[in-house]
Amino acid sequence: MRALKKPKAADYLLLLLAVVLAVIFLYPVLFALMSAFKSNGDILKNPVAFPTSLYTQNFVDLFQMSDFSTAIVNTIILTVVSELLIVCIVPMAAYAIERRKSRFTSFIYTFFLAGMMIPFHLYMFPLFKEMKMFGLFGNMLGPIVCYISGSVAFGTLLYCSFLNGIPLDIEEAAMIDGCSPFQTFWKVTFPLLGPCTGSMVILNGLNIWNDFLMPYLVLPSGRAKTITVEIASFVGQFTARWDIVFAGTIISIVPALIIFCMFQKYFVKGITAGAAKG
Repeated sequence: MRALKKPKAADYLLLLLAVVLAVIFLYPVLFALMSAFKSNGDILKNPVAFPTSLYTQNFVDLFQMSDFSTAIVNTIILTVVSELLIVCIVPMAAYAIERRKSRFTSFIYTFFLAGMMIPFHLYMFPLFKEMKMFGLFGNMLGPIVCYISGSVAFGTLLYCSFLNGIPLDIEEAAMIDGCSPFQTFWKVTFPLLGPCTGSMVILNGLNIWNDFLMPYLVLPSGRAKTITVEIASFVGQFTARWDIVFAGTIISIVPALIIFCMFQKYFVKGITAGAAKG
């Protein structure tokens, strides 16, 4: 049996650094969790103190003072519909670019990658004007279309890198058996892209679930929008209900945390495999 390698000083230093980073990233979540069960007065009096009791009136006020249930439904609709369409569209685009090599597909691939270099705030106002022209402003379809188009660049890059590692022999065998290119992709190639798809679902799902700017600007005013927008409405210029803000924050964190824990292994596998094969 091979002897275990004795830890070096650098290993302990890396461990210490990892612990410090973990505390830095976890403390905001712990702070929000503590504040969600404290009254607004207790938060303002001593923000870092632990709650002396489980004060749950914050969650009751959250649903009574806002249409938070509708905001949850809107957030779920935006996330689920966008994710389904992204998974249907982006892999096919990457497959066509990777398997149909030509000057045109190379140009499209470069065009997609160039889109990643432009900040959203730079083309935000022209985008909103274009949405009004096509009747997408002021309804749920507008953010969905923007989420899909915004995921194409990175999604194509990720899927193309992963497709490089899938042998063409598998697809050729399927075509010999009588499968059309469409059937070959969905029945043979797409199931092999599971880790990559898991990474896409988590990355885009978290971004859509936590997005604030797009729903705030695009969805109609005077109605319930999404979770993040409803939470932000409790912070005003002169007053703020931090107890309700943190209660809503905890509610918004739970579904995202559960989904991430369920697909964590696919997320890590997809990112590392795509990077190695690219």
